[in-house]
Amino acid sequence: MFSGVSFALESGEALVLRGPNGSGKSTLLRLIAGLLRPDAGTVRLEGGDGELTIGQQCHYVGHLDAMKPALSAEENLQFWSAFLGGGKTGDALCRFRLGHLAGLPAGYLSAGQKRRLSLARLAAVRRPLWLLDEPTVSLDADAKGDLEALCAGHLAGGGLIVAATHLPIALGPARELVLDRAGEAAGADA
Repeated sequence: MFSGVSFALESGEALVLRGPNGSGKSTLLRLIAGLLRPDAGTVRLEGGDGELTIGQQCHYVGHLDAMKPALSAEENLQFWSAFLGGGKTGDALCRFRLGHLAGLPAGYLSAGQKRRLSLARLAAVRRPLWLLDEPTVSLDADAKGDLEALCAGHLAGGGLIVAATHLPIALGPARELVLDRAGEAAGADA
């Protein structure tokens, strides 16, 4: 699928993946997360916990928000928090302006609210690597600002972010990797 794709990030750096639909941005995120296996080459997280896989040390926020519609917003976040290793769900809900909706079943949330609930996992559980697939889709300007502030704090603390997006997102001086339709690096500063 990929040819000529290589990059390395240092502590506190972000990489933005760009390219047309079908160029492999989401597939590359899934490879990094360990959800897919590369046919060749390697994916490494240096400086992480050597006893854990990359998938166990990352947050992967994909296209789907991965919420159970019958569970409340808080119950969904509690589930993910427990699954990912614990954290403070109340603070995370408030960070994304969802505290007043904590008891509402997730099935009743708007698309933007569901996206914010999915992103609240980032605030609830610390993981060094964030893999974000179109993270700003369905977000209004305030929620986008909340996400960008959270990302800035993560990067300032030495975290890593790889984000695939068609929309602008402020990730500081992020590097960029552009994939063409064949999954080849078409242009990059990575």
